[in-house]
Amino acid sequence: MDYRLDDEHETLRKTVEEFARDVVAPQAARLDAAEEFPYGIVRQMGDMGLFGLPFPEEYGGMGGNYFALCLALEELARVDSSVAITLEAAVSLGAMPVYRFGTEEQKRTWLPDLVTGRALGAFGLTEPGGGTDAGATRTTARLVDGEWVINGTKCFITNSGTDITRLVTVTAMTGEREISSIIVPTPHEGLAVAPKYSKVGWHASDTRELSFSDCRVPAENLLGERGRGYAGFLSILDEGRIAISALATGLAQGCLDESVKYAKERTAFGAPIGKNQAIAFKIADMEVRTHTARLAWYRAAERMMRGEPFKKEAAIAKLHSSEIAVTNAREATQIHGGYGFMNEFPVARHWRDSKILEIGEGTSEVQRMLIARELGL
Repeated sequence: MDYRLDDEHETLRKTVEEFARDVVAPQAARLDAAEEFPYGIVRQMGDMGLFGLPFPEEYGGMGGNYFALCLALEELARVDSSVAITLEAAVSLGAMPVYRFGTEEQKRTWLPDLVTGRALGAFGLTEPGGGTDAGATRTTARLVDGEWVINGTKCFITNSGTDITRLVTVTAMTGEREISSIIVPTPHEGLAVAPKYSKVGWHASDTRELSFSDCRVPAENLLGERGRGYAGFLSILDEGRIAISALATGLAQGCLDESVKYAKERTAFGAPIGKNQAIAFKIADMEVRTHTARLAWYRAAERMMRGEPFKKEAAIAKLHSSEIAVTNAREATQIHGGYGFMNEFPVARHWRDSKILEIGEGTSEVQRMLIARELGL
């Protein structure tokens, strides 16, 4: 096994690293404080081809793979998780369901704008009464005179209310014990987009509640087979967990980067604090955690790209990386002392941004449940 990046992937990683450092990082604090969606950065990422990394050139994509996307996510999350999750959700939750399950006409209609970042898609899965219990979907869709009539509410939906959001894929009950996925263009009559949430972190990411009241879309907006929506979104989440793991690894690396820098610059008792074994060992442990998290998502991505089963490996990667991201953020804040509690320092933002990683796209408890099941328990 060789986990060294080939020339193409290393070039991509370096390009995104430079973009994150030179373009994203200088704006991150301002966007976070203003809770402002990063439209300019999104346009630049679109021009770079980041939204099209895992999609074929025939639909306007870059002809790369999912591993390339994850590399980009890790580098972006080193400086700003809001930008990273905007890309992750747009690709793995917005465009990927259309690519995986859409008809050729649906792909030709939606993907060209989605894979170039000119438009964003969202995935309407979570509901107020059913987060982890996604099978308890209450949103309904009835087929009436050639149209789906949708009623229900979705919550915590990323990229659902931006000026460039053009579709939401909604999971809904289309029959008894039958969940299907349906594309709803946005804006659309019968679809109400709530004001953005006031969140602990990811302040520059767009997250909203969606309400459907007799929202009508054509019957051909069904995405994939009727009744296969539940199975479809489970497979999408399996892939997405690798992406979230890469993002979490990037956040952990960002905390490590800032801590090493601070420990060399900050002096106490006449010497840099990094000379103190208590600080040095904290940072060494941060490096160990980040290193192993990266190996975990690399392994999961490798199995996915080989066409091998990867559900367990994705769950392991997501569980481990999200939890070590929280730990690294906490330790980085501790190393910075009082300054770590000030929003002018990146570690404060990393601390706020980290917790959601143990919740979104499957809680840590769900990951443990999936791993246990794969072990036959």
